[in-house]
This record gives sequence, C-alpha cells and structure tokens, in this order.
Amino acid sequence: MKLTVTTFVSMDGVMQAPGGPGEDGDNGFAHEGWLAPYPDEDFGRFMTGVFEHAEAFLLGRRTYEIFAGYWPQQGDDPIANPLNALPKHVASTTLTDLDWNGASVIRGDLVEGVRELKAAPGKELQVHGSSNLLKTLQQHDLVDTYRLLTFPVVLGSGKRLFDAGSAPVAFRLADSSTSSTGISLQTYERVGAVETGDVR
Repeated sequence: MKLTVTTFVSMDGVMQAPGGPGEDGDNGFAHEGWLAPYPDEDFGRFMTGVFEHAEAFLLGRRTYEIFAGYWPQQGDDPIANPLNALPKHVASTTLTDLDWNGASVIRGDLVEGVRELKAAPGKELQVHGSSNLLKTLQQHDLVDTYRLLTFPVVLGSGKRLFDAGSAPVAFRLADSSTSSTGISLQTYERVGAVETGDVR
C-alpha cells in the first residue's frame, strides 16, 4: 500500500488543532479551530475523494481518540463509512483495548510495523492529522504522498508539519487547485533523493 498523509496546515506550516476547541491546546496553543471559517464545497469534494482511496488508516493516539469519539455517530456519510468500516492501525504506547470497530494498536517496533503495513496489497494506508506519529514517518522516509490543504492564515506558533529531523526527499506536484475560500489543495508524490546543483 502507498502511505499517504492528508493534513490541514496554515501558511506558516502549523497543523495543530485545526478542528475546534479542546482538540490540542499543548504549549498554550491559542488558535484551536482555526480552519472553521474556510470549508466550502470544493473542500468537501476534495476530502470525499481522498477517502475513496483508503484501504486502511494509520493514526496517532490523539487523532484516534478524536476520530473514535466523533465518526461512529455520524451515520451514512462518505467519510464516516470508510473510517468506520476499514482497519485502523494506531500508534500508541499507552492504549491497549480499542473499542472502535476494526481498530488495533501496532505492537512492537513502530517503524517495522508500518513497513509491514505498506508491504500489504491494496490502495492507500492513510494518515490524517497525527502530528507526533508523522514526525517518526518523516524521519524514516515512509511517506509516499502528501495531500496538503493550506489555509490562508498565519498562526505564528504551534506544531508544524515539518521540523528538523525529516529525511531529505524530493516530491513532485501531482495535482493542484484552489477552493472558493482560498484553500490551496495540493498533492505531492515522492520522487526520491534530493538533487542539488548550481544556478549561478
């Protein structure tokens, strides 16, 4: 399976707590729910399309808990249906028994566990949010595709999509569009090693 990351980011790369108050106030983050003014029909179509490609999900603990508290109650919905029906693999050292249908904790070495999941047949192993998990995936060059939804706002602080420690890797822009509210919807596919040169 291809490992894909779909995440909401500000113009300055912050991905912390886009959805609403109480999501992730770590380090005094004061802007929880910052994406709320921007979703539109273009955003909805893009996200529905993302979930059509899912074969399984890979989630960090906090994202799992947020999703498990919301999506099972949403009924027949193009995003809820795959989330509720498909396998959900959770990276956590504290969770043990998971009661969301199809959810299980990755046991043993996380990186090796993810590599095994990627080696399985199927379409996409999808990561949504999960900023702490994402750091590990980036350090070990495990991400094949980024779907970045960049919102027209600068937050100035918060957890960022990329930090020092990410493995150097090149991507190509595979698709790009803009929503009616100014959300940049971009898909990047992994190419390989970073190439350098001299433009002088």
